[in-house]
Amino acid sequence: MPLSPTERILSQMTGDPLTGLRRADALWRSPLPVSPVIREADLDLTEPDWDVAIAGATLGVIIGTALAQRGWRVALIERGALRGRDQEWNISRQELSVLVRLGLLSEAELEGAIASQYNPARIAFHGGPEFWVNDVLNLGVDPVYLLDCFKQKFLAAGGRLIEHNVFVGATVGRNGVEIELKAVESEGIAPEGTGPERLSTRLLLDMMGHFSPIARQARQGQTPDGVCLVVGTCATGFERAGQDDGLEDSLGNGLEDSLGQAPQDRPSARSNTADLMYSFTPLRNQCQYFWEAFPARDGRTTYLFTYVDAHPDRPSLEALFNDYFELMPQYQQVELEQLTFRRALFGILPSYRNSPLKPAWNRILQVGDSSGTQSPLSFGGFGALLRHLDRLVLGLDEALRSDCLTRSDLSLLNGYQPNLSVTWLFQRAMSVGLDQKVAPNQINDLLSTVFRTMDSSGEAVLKPFLQDVVQFPALAQTLLKTGLAAPGAIAQVIPQVGLPALLRWSGHYGALAGYGLLNAIAPLALPGLEALTKSSPAQQLRLHQWRDLLHYGSGSDYDG
Repeated sequence: MPLSPTERILSQMTGDPLTGLRRADALWRSPLPVSPVIREADLDLTEPDWDVAIAGATLGVIIGTALAQRGWRVALIERGALRGRDQEWNISRQELSVLVRLGLLSEAELEGAIASQYNPARIAFHGGPEFWVNDVLNLGVDPVYLLDCFKQKFLAAGGRLIEHNVFVGATVGRNGVEIELKAVESEGIAPEGTGPERLSTRLLLDMMGHFSPIARQARQGQTPDGVCLVVGTCATGFERAGQDDGLEDSLGNGLEDSLGQAPQDRPSARSNTADLMYSFTPLRNQCQYFWEAFPARDGRTTYLFTYVDAHPDRPSLEALFNDYFELMPQYQQVELEQLTFRRALFGILPSYRNSPLKPAWNRILQVGDSSGTQSPLSFGGFGALLRHLDRLVLGLDEALRSDCLTRSDLSLLNGYQPNLSVTWLFQRAMSVGLDQKVAPNQINDLLSTVFRTMDSSGEAVLKPFLQDVVQFPALAQTLLKTGLAAPGAIAQVIPQVGLPALLRWSGHYGALAGYGLLNAIAPLALPGLEALTKSSPAQQLRLHQWRDLLHYGSGSDYDG
């Protein structure tokens, strides 16, 4: 039997990505079992070794450095070596600024972390107009440089890095958490003595990602409400596209541009441009395929992603990769033989309606992807952490100083945020059930209409949405204009998403308005409330967490 395109191309790459892909597919088909890794006991840890232990150091080193620089004893646990991946993280400069604002990086260090830049970026959907935006995900950050920089700062601040150790379990006692670790092999060598088998801490932060065993136990094996499947590559050779075979010099497939741009005026595939969200096909296998493309320091990165439910008959990542390679020539107008593939990229990104995940135990808090504190539309990770980094660092610092570390004390750090919850309807509107009958181009037509509305309303409406920030005035304006311009498109969505989902969404929509109103009046009430709660550190903590939650939950933190 001949090799599939995925088998042929991935088998030629270093690092054996084909095996990794099939391992991820096995996880997609047979989710990991729920193991009781957390237990509670009447355990007295009078002098814990650490103030904070963080399981998962890839992004944990960022928050760990911030806490260590504030004087806290911090231990970082990582199952391998702490090293960034070779693939760049795309983000905007405005989102990166928090690292300088918190004193974690200097301006020079931040500039040193930026490996690539581009502008503008395109948004377009099959049969619709093109929209171009600037300064959204337009920087490529070098994770290797960035994490090495944080690693050095973390160690210099007195932090302890425990590499090549896997989290096994933890026991929550009266005044601390005892963590059990196990040394793991790295490159065939068993690292003897690389870390303690047990350590104790006042607070454990779970930053082990979407498939964290602690988060799985807290969710009690709940099936994800939605999944984003993503595959992609970083490759070189795009600059040769169209030079000898007459292919049009364009990022896509020559869509008519209703905004009046002539084809020769559009940015080309070989100019410094990107795609934020692009589709050029109708439904395929009951999936709507979307694409992203970013310039990278060592090539061009292209992703294919789709939103689905967790039904076992959904396509495998390997099947999705085969479609990726089949459609790539049409998308980027380049033959596969012209490209040199450097890296394969793939992932299963689950999301849950009941997110962020509230603490299930005292002294344990989910942070980052394990908490679900990101829009179900986004890939989470680096950008989502940076958005909440300021309030998390300040909130954790206050909780540690006041020794308020119960699940109740920590709950508002992962509190309900309606500006995230309202996006569930959008995710649902971009996916269809396996047995649903939906017009082949319905999702593309709807998105073209919505983005046309947002684009006509200006950057103040469009750009926050593209950075996973939803604000009530912008959302209300978009819904009203879209309903007036295309009532039929809105009507088609109702049977697609279902009435129960629409009713749930209405509650989140109302809460978003309420959070915005309360956030506007909070500065007036805060001085009086501060005075009333001054004698109670726990009440002060909750007041400050509520203030921040209203600010972020209403999308008022956006300052783009």
